[in-house]
Amino acid sequence: MTGAIDKVPGKAWVVVFAGTSVNLCLGILYAWSVWAKALINEKLAGQPMPADSLNAGWVYLTNAEAATPFSLCVLIFALFMIPGGRVQDKFGPKVGAITGGLFMAIGCIIAGMSKSYAGLVIGFGIMGGIGMGLGYAAPTPAALKWFGPHKRGLIAGLVVGGYGGAALYISPLAAYLLASGGITYSFVWLGIFFSVVVIIAGSLLAWPPQGYVPPVPPVVAGAPKAAGTTVDWVAGDMMKTWQFFALVFMFIGTTQSGLMVIANAAKILAEAAKGVPFLVANAWILASFGGAVNALGRVGTGMYSDKIGRANAYALNCLAAALFLFLMPWIGAAGNVFLLFLAIGIAYWQYGGGLALMPSFTADFYGPKNLGFNYGLVFIGWGLGFFMARLAGTIKDMTGTLDWAYWISALVLVASVIVCKLTQRPVLESER
Repeated sequence: MTGAIDKVPGKAWVVVFAGTSVNLCLGILYAWSVWAKALINEKLAGQPMPADSLNAGWVYLTNAEAATPFSLCVLIFALFMIPGGRVQDKFGPKVGAITGGLFMAIGCIIAGMSKSYAGLVIGFGIMGGIGMGLGYAAPTPAALKWFGPHKRGLIAGLVVGGYGGAALYISPLAAYLLASGGITYSFVWLGIFFSVVVIIAGSLLAWPPQGYVPPVPPVVAGAPKAAGTTVDWVAGDMMKTWQFFALVFMFIGTTQSGLMVIANAAKILAEAAKGVPFLVANAWILASFGGAVNALGRVGTGMYSDKIGRANAYALNCLAAALFLFLMPWIGAAGNVFLLFLAIGIAYWQYGGGLALMPSFTADFYGPKNLGFNYGLVFIGWGLGFFMARLAGTIKDMTGTLDWAYWISALVLVASVIVCKLTQRPVLESER
């Protein structure tokens, strides 16, 4: 088959939105704070919850205990992106998405039915992390195979936007189920709901037929040519190039600042908006606002990266975020709520945008055929980006403020832009 100019078959868009639907389920990670709030009671930690309550049979947890299932889920998610990518490349996206979704769904049910800390660790932390890694690795590579380099940013943004967009509905839905039937009820019903959605949506994922050629863009005089390799690199060869390590570093850079802000968003608003009682009492508003911008940033960044180039889009996002991070101590001290929301919004946009840019970078550099496994290896950078959230907590404990955390994070962003600008696509002799 040969591709018509800039026109894909309808099946391509079915795959894109099926992938978005799968990620809308995998984004349950964003709802953990809802359960943590119900589980944590430092004064009563280890004691059973009231026998006449919806949560009878559960015991209260400490902050550290409640953080463990979440942290474990994140770590395993990042690690299982690698085997998840291999599954996608070898068996196809249906297997990875459905298997991952069912792991996560069954993990939710185990977490709820166990009514125990061990069940939360095994169900949400371990099985949830495995499910997210296997499931998240499938939709984006499958969707990108249908499109040429000139559309990769948009398509990656739409698919991964589902994971970011999950914050808009999973948290309020989990809170509603929690209030209606308790912790067990909420976990079990979400598990059942997700299993149905991922089976239906995952079954719609597919690779293009043999011989399919992605459409080319219409020729426009003076328009820059989309830069993508004509060679499909295997992981062993990819890891021999210095550009692979540059992409991992760039992923660390784009992730670390976003995760630092995400981890502290509610506290930042509560401290900066002391003169606005409504915002102090409803600090969750900033986190919800950030979740929406996170999702929009994935789609928006993907779109303009197709127009101005991946490196330019990366630099634009990171430098804007670095500027506001440098200014955050003064914005917070001034209590300017508008500037605070603007700064936090840019940080969330940059973080979401990075998750659209990095699979596109990987496909541009190393081709779409082995993208699942190759991107799984690059995704290690996302997992390593969690260091700044931890470092920020230490800095806050030592100094009483996040000022130095903001400045260090901004410097890492600037360093990442420099690396990005120095990094060119690797070219084999066969391409010269």
